[in-house]
Amino acid sequence: MATVTAVPGSKIRGGSFLIEERAPEEVFTPEDFSEQHLLIAQTAEEFANKEIVPNIENMEHKNFAIVRELVKKAGELGLSGVDVPEQYGGMEMDKVTSAIIADRIAKYGGFSTTWGAHTCIGTLPIVYFGTEEQKKKYLPGLASGETVGAYALSESSSGSDALNCRTQAKLSADGKHYLLNGEKMWITNAGFADLFIVFAKVSGDKFTAFIIERGFPGFSVGAEEHKMGIRGSSTCPLILNDCQVPVGNVLGEIGKGHHIAFNVLNVGRFKLGAGCVGSARNCIESAIAYAKQRKAFGKVIADFGLIREKIANMAAGIFTGEAMAYRTVGMMDAAIAQLGEQHEDMAQVRKVIDEYAVECSILKVWGSEFIDYVVDESVQIYGGYGFVEEYPAERNYRDVRVNRIFEGTNEINRLLITGFLLKRAMSGQLPLMAAIKKLMDEVLSGTSDEGEEGLLAQERKLVGTAKKIGLFAAGIATQKYMQAIQDQQEIMGAIANMTIETYAMESAVLRAQKLAAQHGEAGCAHSIAMARVYISGAMEKIESASRMVIAACAEGDMLRSQLAILRRLCKYEPFNTVALRQAIAQKVIETGKYVVA
Repeated sequence: MATVTAVPGSKIRGGSFLIEERAPEEVFTPEDFSEQHLLIAQTAEEFANKEIVPNIENMEHKNFAIVRELVKKAGELGLSGVDVPEQYGGMEMDKVTSAIIADRIAKYGGFSTTWGAHTCIGTLPIVYFGTEEQKKKYLPGLASGETVGAYALSESSSGSDALNCRTQAKLSADGKHYLLNGEKMWITNAGFADLFIVFAKVSGDKFTAFIIERGFPGFSVGAEEHKMGIRGSSTCPLILNDCQVPVGNVLGEIGKGHHIAFNVLNVGRFKLGAGCVGSARNCIESAIAYAKQRKAFGKVIADFGLIREKIANMAAGIFTGEAMAYRTVGMMDAAIAQLGEQHEDMAQVRKVIDEYAVECSILKVWGSEFIDYVVDESVQIYGGYGFVEEYPAERNYRDVRVNRIFEGTNEINRLLITGFLLKRAMSGQLPLMAAIKKLMDEVLSGTSDEGEEGLLAQERKLVGTAKKIGLFAAGIATQKYMQAIQDQQEIMGAIANMTIETYAMESAVLRAQKLAAQHGEAGCAHSIAMARVYISGAMEKIESASRMVIAACAEGDMLRSQLAILRRLCKYEPFNTVALRQAIAQKVIETGKYVVA
């Protein structure tokens, strides 16, 4: 089993990045990949290039026989059983490996969607909640790819509001089956999956999960949806008409289906975030290749400043996204390692993953919106050709849009980020309120922390400033609305935006700091430049969001006073981002792809 060396000392708490400082050696980055990680990354990359990419056109036209064959081949390579325990035919590798595979396999959105639904939300409910009998029966086939899994939660009237589902389950007269009636919508892999995790309400209100085989009486699949993107994946409704499900196929406890529904989504979210970063890496490579050969006004467009600006922003984002994704799964693996002999107890592993629910939602939101930026700018670089189907930019543009809907919409995830943080603060799990009070006392008294020293001092100071601004705005909002802040969605969303950007900034700086410690600042000037470009843009977003929150919570003299404090907090010397982007673009254009060093 691949493992990550545990972070020294106590476990890092989820969300604690807002109130605690991390040292570079406390975070896991791609530079910490083991030989086994690198080998798996190479295997996944080769599989994607040799098996997925040559079959894109066939999959776009819904040749699902090829899709199933590729799922099976991925299983033969061990890529599909990474999260399945060894005793049930899986590889049982760490979460870093899970993220690596999701990252490297993301060459084509249609197959990434199929594979992600199968290996994550289609398999993990049984891994985490299945009985011994259920695990022995179903997991070996899922791990090998012989059996394809799917997950059926959404309905026409209950997407994000999953607990409002209408599908009903009633125990049969002989007590041997549950009879399910209802319809599920937008189910990935439905056209060819063998096994479905389906949610229904028992006795009208007990939200429960069931394992349904395709051949069960009363189960049928509707017509394929004609989608804007991810056309190579199957998406159909499920129709349950007195579908007979043996009582032994109840998954978990009656009435506890929400634990299953929401726990596995955390894994789906960090994998989706990693996959978005992988997609961005592919997009920048094709955009650079096109920009280097397309000529306008007597020279290639890769020489134009505004094109180079786009490419530099893509590179800076990829650097940051990698840092965030592997920092998050590294914390999970370190915490799982600290379980000791309990690391095989799936209930304990679930608790560890749930600890980082905030970070998982951050990755999902950030990754899905970053890849949207990348594909949009890719179309712009391609110009008219970017609007034509025979070029990759057009398909990528269509395929990534759904990521902001998958695994809980970004709106729901923003509310979850702020809601989870406030809930943990109120329960005492995270001393957020104490940190807010301390900051409020500091700003009102006019005192300030001493300046940073050492490697990347200015960058680290900006991260500290971002945390202060976020806490300051959150403090003002919670003082005004108290518990009722849950009803102020715009404010909750703005606090989430500040939280997301703070985590992204700190991740980028810690990664650059780690590289600088290893190679010297001169030896990793490219990485430092990418971090600086990212944090410059992030600070602008944080300042804007904080102004919005303050203006919504105060008026008159109080508003002017709080804005004056914000201006004091936001006082810093900007980086020359024009020069930084020019240097970044020069490096990646010369190389022909995103590079770290």
